Amino acid sequence: MTGSDAAPQIDTSRPHPARVYDWWLGGKDNYPVDEALARKILAVDNSAVRGARANRRFMHRAVRAVAEAGNRQFLDIGTGIPTEPNLHQVAQAVAPESRVVYADNDPIVLRHAQALLRGSEEGRTEYVHADVRDIDTLLRQAAETLDFSQPVALSLVALTHYLDDDVHDLLAKYVAALAPGSHLILSQVTPDLNPQAIAKAAGAFRASGTPFFPRSITDFQRFFEGLELLGPGVIPVTGWRPEAEDVAAQTEGVVPVYAGVARKP
Repeated sequence: MTGSDAAPQIDTSRPHPARVYDWWLGGKDNYPVDEALARKILAVDNSAVRGARANRRFMHRAVRAVAEAGNRQFLDIGTGIPTEPNLHQVAQAVAPESRVVYADNDPIVLRHAQALLRGSEEGRTEYVHADVRDIDTLLRQAAETLDFSQPVALSLVALTHYLDDDVHDLLAKYVAALAPGSHLILSQVTPDLNPQAIAKAAGAFRASGTPFFPRSITDFQRFFEGLELLGPGVIPVTGWRPEAEDVAAQTEGVVPVYAGVARKP
């Protein structure tokens, strides 16, 4: 494990996005304050649970696609609380030698880091306790495991909607640190597909003290400027190279999340 092994104190007085997400996925690593917010958002946006599940399935498909394209290094920022299969399990199922670094700023994720480290014997799996905004620290610690002179797949699934308006510049700095042939994997909540529900959900997040920034397709596409989008491009998350489970899930209703994967030329 990279970084400090001592877990910072967990603040249970206010909800944390990773723990709210955990509740939506049926996990048990959350507190009453997280459940209360999760239920409040679900009451105004009934797509929240299926959106969380759709994001996980998208991550699996995207990581598999990138690994099958030859990528052997992965940096997953905003990891969240472990839910199997984890990213390293998907990547190392394709290529056992894959190296994976997880990064998150939630102390609960730090507590679960040992679970994340159980990767293949041929590869390597590490965890960095750092905030996405602290680019220098995060990349420096990730570089203890990853070789940034070689392609790295950068994954930020369901994270950018918690970051404010400087997020495009933030991601551009991360992409600039990647070698040609690297990939960017993203998903982001949008108001485009269900404006009223997402406005209410955003209000509930912000009232709890959690920043929340749904973005239009135009703003989401900006993340991929200068990159080569993989087919089918930017699309609602359940439609990105869907498998049988995703096709079935589409009948449950709209999931107001965009997804995309791109390659750095």
